[in-house]
Amino acid sequence: MSGRSRSTFAKRQKERARQEKQRAKAERRRQRKDEKPAPTAEGDSYALDTVDTSDTSEPYLPHLGKESI
Repeated sequence: MSGRSRSTFAKRQKERARQEKQRAKAERRRQRKDEKPAPTAEGDSYALDTVDTSDTSEPYLPHLGKESI
């Protein structure tokens, strides 16, 4: 019977090690996610940065050229 308890103990140790690895991996993922900047749509941020708001006589229509208005 003593052989059985040893294998059970080894299995328990192995399972605990596996769970600890999972926890550590999840923590690393969480840290990377927290450090990563929020994703932004490049097209939107570029369009907002390049809009000239000083000329309000015509509406801003990015998909139309000036000659189409």
